[in-house]
Amino acid sequence: MPLDSRSKKILEELISNPSITSKDMEKKFQLTRRQLGYSFDKINDWLLTKNLPVIERTRQGHFVMDQSIFSQLTSEQETPALDSNILLEDQRVYIILMMLISKQEELSLVHFTSKLEMSKNTILHDLKRAQSFVDDYELHIRYSRRNGYVLEGKEFQIRKLLLNVTFQLLDMVNGESWLKDIANIQTNELDELQHRIEKVENKLNLKFTDEKMTIMPYTLILVLRRIKQGKTINAFSIRYEELSDTKEYQATEEILYDFMDIPLEERLFITLHLLTTNVYWSEGLTEDSIPNLNQALDDMLRMFEKNACIYLQDRQQLLNKLLLHVKPAYYRIKYNLTEANDVLDTVTNQFREVHHLVKQSTKPLADLVGSDIPDNETAYLTMLIGGWLTKQGENIQEKIKAIVVCPQGVSVSRLMFNELRELFPDFVFLDSLSVREFLNYSLDYDIVFSPIHLETDKKLFKANSFLNREEKQRLRKQVMLELHGYIPYDIDVDQILEIIEKNATIENKQSLARELTQYIHRDETQSVKQQQVQNAPLNLNDLITLETITLADSADSWQEAIRLSGEPLVKTKKIEPRYVEAVLHHCEKDPYIVIGPNIAIPHAAPDEGVNDVGMSLLRLEEGVPFTTDYSINFVIMIAAVDKQQHLRALMQLMNLAGNKEDLNTLMAAKTKEEIYNIITAYSAE
Repeated sequence: MPLDSRSKKILEELISNPSITSKDMEKKFQLTRRQLGYSFDKINDWLLTKNLPVIERTRQGHFVMDQSIFSQLTSEQETPALDSNILLEDQRVYIILMMLISKQEELSLVHFTSKLEMSKNTILHDLKRAQSFVDDYELHIRYSRRNGYVLEGKEFQIRKLLLNVTFQLLDMVNGESWLKDIANIQTNELDELQHRIEKVENKLNLKFTDEKMTIMPYTLILVLRRIKQGKTINAFSIRYEELSDTKEYQATEEILYDFMDIPLEERLFITLHLLTTNVYWSEGLTEDSIPNLNQALDDMLRMFEKNACIYLQDRQQLLNKLLLHVKPAYYRIKYNLTEANDVLDTVTNQFREVHHLVKQSTKPLADLVGSDIPDNETAYLTMLIGGWLTKQGENIQEKIKAIVVCPQGVSVSRLMFNELRELFPDFVFLDSLSVREFLNYSLDYDIVFSPIHLETDKKLFKANSFLNREEKQRLRKQVMLELHGYIPYDIDVDQILEIIEKNATIENKQSLARELTQYIHRDETQSVKQQQVQNAPLNLNDLITLETITLADSADSWQEAIRLSGEPLVKTKKIEPRYVEAVLHHCEKDPYIVIGPNIAIPHAAPDEGVNDVGMSLLRLEEGVPFTTDYSINFVIMIAAVDKQQHLRALMQLMNLAGNKEDLNTLMAAKTKEEIYNIITAYSAE
C-alpha cells in the first residue's frame, strides 16, 4: 500500500527531525489534529507492511520511533523528485477525461493542446490512450464537427469514470489546482459542500476518511452539474426499499435541501455514494442496514484461520476494523461501483500467500452480497488481515506450505485435500490441483502430495488418493522425519488431564478435555462444526439406495454406461437430464474418473443440473472400456450440492474400492439387496 504524498512528507519530516512535536507538525503542514492523526494511522499501517515497528506518540505530543525505521528508510534509494510542472502521460489522460466529463462547451483538439501545452500528435496519442482507459467502462470518445469531442455511453458508467478520474487527479501534485481549473470549480462551492458533508458526519455519527472528505465535494459538484445539464441516470437497478430507510438517504436529503428538481434516481445514487464512502471511525458499529454482515465476517475469519493454520488475537478489534471497511464495500460490490486502485499489485507482492488464503475464505461474504468479491476489494481485506498478523507476530512464510496434485477428478481431489489437511493440521494447504494446473502454478510452496510422480524441485510425497489408517500413520511419520528429523508422538489428552489434576483443581474436566482436543486439532473450529450441523455429511447407504442401484448385463460404450447410471437419479429428480450430458462432456475432457481398476465415479459441477445430493450405482456383468487402460464393471454417478455433504460417503466408497474381496462379492451378487447390504456395512465406518 503506497503512501499518499501528505503522509510521505510527514514521515520524511519526522525522520529528518525526530524531535518535532505534533503541534509543530500541524503548523508546518497546515493540518488539523484529525488530519495528522489520520496520516499517522496510514504511516503505521504502511510500516507494518514493511515489517517495521509502528511510531508511537506520547501525551506531550512527542514521537517515539524505533531505530530500525531510521536504518531501513534512510538506507533505501530514493527516487529523484520529478518536476511538478511536467505531466506524465497517464496524468494527461486523466486531464483529458475530466475535460470531457465536465465540459461546458464544445471541445476541439485546440482546447486540449492549449490546456496541456502539447503538440497535436501528442494529444492524438493521448486520446487513443484515453479511449483504451474508458474501454473498461464501455464508453466511447467520439468526434464530430458539430459537437467536437464527446464522451458517449451509459450515464451510470460515466459516473463511475467520474469518481475514478477525480480520485486520480486529486492524487497528483497540484491536482486540486488542475481540477478546479479544468472543471471551473470555485472555492466557495467546495467550502459550502464540505460544510454540509461535515454536518452529515455528525448526523451519521461517523468520520469519513480524509481522502474521501477531500474528494466528495468535487464529485458532488460534478454530479449535480451533469444533472442540471440533463445528463441523468434513467435506468438504475438500485432498490428504493433498500436505501430509502437508511440514515444516508436522510443525509442526502439534507445535502440537497435547496437543490430543486433532483430526480429520485439521482438522490438514490448520491445516497449510494455516501454508503460506499470509506470511514475510519463510527460510533455505532451495527448491522441494521446490512443484516448478518457481522456473522459473515466472523465466518470468513474462522475460515481464514483454518486455511492459514493460525489463531487471530483480539479478533473483535479486527472484526470492527473489517466492518468499517466492508460496510461501504458491500454496496460498492452489489452495485458494481468498486473503485480502481493500485493496491492489488502491492498486496500480491507483500502478502501473496495471505491474499490467496483470504480469497479462499471470502465465500460467507460473497454469499451475503450475492456475488463474488472483486480482487481489489479482497486486496483491502488482505491488507487489514495481513497487517494484523504482522502486529501479532505471525508469519505465514514461516509455515510449511503444501499443495495436493491429484489427477482423479474434482471430488477425489477434494477428498484427498481434506484428509491431508486433517493429517497435517500445522501445514498451510494452499490448493488441490490437477496436473495441468500444477504445471502452471505460481504460488510458492514447500511440499507436494500426489498419488503420481511429478517433476518438481520441491519435496514430493507420494500418497494414495484415499489413505487407510496404517497408510496415514506411515505417511505422517515419513513426512515429519523428512522435514524435521524426528517422528512425533500423538498427544494424549487424558495424560495431559492427569498432569493438570496433580497440580491444579479442575472445575469441569469434561469441558477442559473438549477444549484441549479442539486446541490440539486446530482444524476443528466452531464454524466447521456449525456447518456440519447445517449440512450434515451423509453415509454411503443414505445416497446409494435400492432405487438408485441398477444391474445390467452390458453396455455398448462408456457413454451408454454413464447414461444408464444416471437414469435412477433423473427418475428420483435428484438431477436434471442436462447433468448427465454435462458428465459426458467432462469425461471426454478429463478421463481421470476411474478410482480403481474396476470402478468409475463420473460427476459434474453442482450448477450443471443438480437438485439434491445423491449417488447411483450401475453394475455391469460384462465390463465396458473406460480409456485404454481399464474395463469398468461399476459406475457410480455422484451428484453433489456442495463440497461437504457427500465426502463421508465418498470416503466410505473409497474404503470399499480398496477391498478386492468385497468387490468380488459385489460382482457375484444376484440382487440389489445383496449389494445394498455390503454398502450398508461400509456406511458404519
